[in-house]
Amino acid sequence: MLLNAEKLELELKAKLFRGFSDTSRLSILEALRDKPLNVGEIVQVTGLNQSNISNHLGCLRDCGLVTSEQQGRYTYYRLTDDRIDSLLRLAEELLSDVAKGVYQCTRYSVQEGANNGE
Repeated sequence: MLLNAEKLELELKAKLFRGFSDTSRLSILEALRDKPLNVGEIVQVTGLNQSNISNHLGCLRDCGLVTSEQQGRYTYYRLTDDRIDSLLRLAEELLSDVAKGVYQCTRYSVQEGANNGE
């Protein structure tokens, strides 16, 4: 039986991974891996619309995955921690080994993590 502290830790981990599970948020995180970007640059890199990006940046900022800094008339966003990049890289490495199983998995659809008009 899980102790309350262990249960809370599992719930926090699940909440962290929900930040990565939405395709729009994930594409924003991927875009920010190399360097800080402003919203216009994120639009160009991801192909998402500005209001969608702004909404998801707010979520990512509130969750502590992204931070912002005002530079002149632009606000630049960046990953808060290099370990986010490491986690994304590790996911790529793992996916290269288990991609077939993930692709064929019938329990999770690709659309579950997608932004459905939010």
